[in-house]
Amino acid sequence: MNLLKIAAVSFLLASSSSAAVAKDERTLANQPKREHLPFVRELPEEMARFKFDTGHEFTYPDAVKGVYVTGHSAGGEKFNQLTQLLDHTDLNAMVIDIKDDRGNLTYLPEEGSTYHGIGKPYIKDPAAMLKTLEEKQIYPIARVVVFKDSVLAAMKPEWSFKEGNEIWKNGRNESFVNPYLGEVWDYNVGIAIEAAKLGFQEIQFDYVRFPEGFETRDTSLNYSKGQYETSSSTNIESRISAVTDFVKYAEEKLEPYGVNVSVDIFGYTATLPEAPGIGQNFSRISEHVDVISSMIYPSHWTPYFGVSKPDLQPYEIVSAYTQLEKAKLAELSDPPLSRPWLQDFTATWLGPGNYQVYGKAEIEAQIRALSDNGINEFLLWNSGNKYTGDVDYTP
Repeated sequence: MNLLKIAAVSFLLASSSSAAVAKDERTLANQPKREHLPFVRELPEEMARFKFDTGHEFTYPDAVKGVYVTGHSAGGEKFNQLTQLLDHTDLNAMVIDIKDDRGNLTYLPEEGSTYHGIGKPYIKDPAAMLKTLEEKQIYPIARVVVFKDSVLAAMKPEWSFKEGNEIWKNGRNESFVNPYLGEVWDYNVGIAIEAAKLGFQEIQFDYVRFPEGFETRDTSLNYSKGQYETSSSTNIESRISAVTDFVKYAEEKLEPYGVNVSVDIFGYTATLPEAPGIGQNFSRISEHVDVISSMIYPSHWTPYFGVSKPDLQPYEIVSAYTQLEKAKLAELSDPPLSRPWLQDFTATWLGPGNYQVYGKAEIEAQIRALSDNGINEFLLWNSGNKYTGDVDYTP
């Protein structure tokens, strides 16, 4: 850490009434790049990392094995069902919506908060929820959906993309905000900081990208390129830069709060030099996070890796992807931890003959494929938070 950065962090913490603790930079095989430690006075200043003290005590699991939880589930009766599931299995983490897919905050912050207007009372008492997670030692991850944001687009059309005078929407009637704009970065990083202050141990950014198919409309929609307006780079290059720069910016701003930073990313981006339309470059994003979570649901692949019907062969598709990802991460000097998203849902939309009902065998096949290739962490996705029972999560 350079002296300017140390001074900046020290000033921030000196102005806070909360205690500071240090965090070393050692990389452990089964943990993200930054391990949280109690304050150690003997640690040399140039090696010190500081974090905001939330008053919560969480221990990073031997290997994170988590489930996705909506704001409605986290604040309702299903929360008890989900904590019981974790109590009786080797699952040990929850990825909880804090800013959801529409752009709503899933709890009501204080009235003076910048974000009070977008708050919804789904999680009625986030402090009590986190206290329960602390008591049960369930590792809490805050999911923050970034650039897919219909709420912010409606409030700030100038921060979005316009088709004529109207806010552009995709085929699912969803709006995106503009990844080129620093105002959008700050808006989302501010929400992430609030989640860190609540006690979440990790911030997981999702939809860190331009809309799908943006390369077909990047010259027809109306939008600002912000600080990239005067760049000599192509539209593709500037999209890659904007997305990567946001991740780097978020990592730096969150550093004083001691949280791990993760990003969800399309699995296919690791198979390409870059995904030019959406602005995701797997390697460049990976350089600025502690955890990379590729979404590798078998149902979401077209014929790939020599597998003609990926949903029918979960072991083969996950194993092939994992081998490719490992090679890609090995090219980095300081690679993040890999913690992929796995499928715990049935993709009926693929049509007869192209999908199968996903249950115990199919979920265990995906986990086994990761384990056989040296990856021990994973997250399970089910949009309704209905997770399959009797699964062996430790192959």
